[in-house]
Amino acid sequence: MVPALRDAFNAAFTQEQYEAFLKDLDHLHPGAIEFRIAETPVFVPKDFADKMIDACEAIVDIITDDNFKKLTERAIPPADRVPNENAHSHFIAFDFGVCINADNELEPQLIEMQGFPTLFGFQVYYPDLLRNYFPIPDNYSQYLNGYNRETYLRDLKELIVGDVAVEHVILLEIKPHEQKTRIDFYCTQDYLGIEPVCITDLIQEGRKLFYINQKTGKKTQVLRIYNRVIFDDLYAQKDSLGDFVDIRQDLDVEWVPHPNWFYRISKYTLPFIHHPYVPKTFFLNEIKQLPSDLENYVLKPLFSFAGQGVVIDIVAADIDKINDPENWILQQKVKYADVIKTPDIPAKVEIRMMYIWKDNEPRPKLAINLSRLSKGKMIGVRYNKDKAWVGGSVCYFER
Repeated sequence: MVPALRDAFNAAFTQEQYEAFLKDLDHLHPGAIEFRIAETPVFVPKDFADKMIDACEAIVDIITDDNFKKLTERAIPPADRVPNENAHSHFIAFDFGVCINADNELEPQLIEMQGFPTLFGFQVYYPDLLRNYFPIPDNYSQYLNGYNRETYLRDLKELIVGDVAVEHVILLEIKPHEQKTRIDFYCTQDYLGIEPVCITDLIQEGRKLFYINQKTGKKTQVLRIYNRVIFDDLYAQKDSLGDFVDIRQDLDVEWVPHPNWFYRISKYTLPFIHHPYVPKTFFLNEIKQLPSDLENYVLKPLFSFAGQGVVIDIVAADIDKINDPENWILQQKVKYADVIKTPDIPAKVEIRMMYIWKDNEPRPKLAINLSRLSKGKMIGVRYNKDKAWVGGSVCYFER
């Protein structure tokens, strides 16, 4: 996206250098990176960053409005509603496709959003190491909004750990040591000192939760939960998990973020947003007449994750089969740009803008990012098998 930097990076790239980088990247926690790391970062010029930030802040205006909770009450499935919801999500992520518009210009288009944490730890470690192997200009950074490594980690610790003794804070996940993103859990533990704990290892006594601290071997009370549990994932695996604590109960814990925000800030929010960089989106049950150009839309289930259930090439029969249209959205398609030059065919890009929101602040702050490169029909592993210059990456933004 910055032609001079792209040409210089590609000219200097060697496969040996890339493999040495991957070996070093794996050295911190051997075997913990199961997803593919792309050969290249993405260089983002200031004018393009400003367009994404403008869209993000317009959406934040909606999220911070006094009416937002009322607007999104139906977003939370009744069976998944968790008591003691706090005032806002501590984490928000906005996913943008780098697209090409009718005037043949690059522009961002929002694909999805989530009130849920993603790789907030790994995106410190990985981009820092990348600089040791590849030419990254000093005036380009993975951090945004004036953040640097020190201030970002300071605020991340304040957000997740707060004033609670670190042994009373856990990262909660389903089988964390088997997750493909477990490298992020380990990086978070390195930076903040909190242990990743499986939901099956929680111990309940009345309203209190405990776990066995791996450092001390002692049963330790849980006071704050950095939550990485997605209920869809939990239900899909519950038969293989055995007994586990039902975290939907009224428990004596603080949530970071609270599980209800996973639903409130999600695909459910998209129909309420009107912005040039947000594709038109409609609740399926509210459409009086289907568009005549259905091929220019994508059909998405509201309550799924990781792209499951998405119908890309829609025909009327796909919609006729849906018996719960209130739980689906119709979203206008965008055209991803083949924007990243690679040794064979160009790659498409999605950029995730990652916000943190401390309890004492009126708005969330844009802090860090990740990106994903693809040469397939969609972003994701299943569409990029046996391809190179695809996978997880990071953007370096012009300061």
